[in-house]
Amino acid sequence: MNKTSKIYIAGHSGLVGSAIVKNLQSKGYTNLIYKTHKELDLLDSVAVANFFKTEKPEYVILAAAKVGGIVANNTYRADFIYENLQIQNNVIHQSYLHKVTKLLFLGSTCIYPKKCTTTYERR
Repeated sequence: MNKTSKIYIAGHSGLVGSAIVKNLQSKGYTNLIYKTHKELDLLDSVAVANFFKTEKPEYVILAAAKVGGIVANNTYRADFIYENLQIQNNVIHQSYLHKVTKLLFLGSTCIYPKKCTTTYERR
């Protein structure tokens, strides 16, 4: 990527996304694009298509997701998976249609049991 490449960071205000923004800014990248949820609802396929048509990002970093703790993920399993699939599908599909040079997709959720007794051994 060039320092002036147009880079869209979805999820820029989250834990990972905000760290990516800070890192890119510290390295001199100057053409970063990000939108709040109010500005761009990633669940809305038409809005996402319009965003890509208008902004034409060269690179996309997808760190956006519906997030919550263990209880929320356990209670609203279908909501979390459905909304996160919608977000990723909308952004990935538009990235493909608009010939984005490179897409970095970061996906995560709570994947460990609440009362895990297994210890992790560093090798």
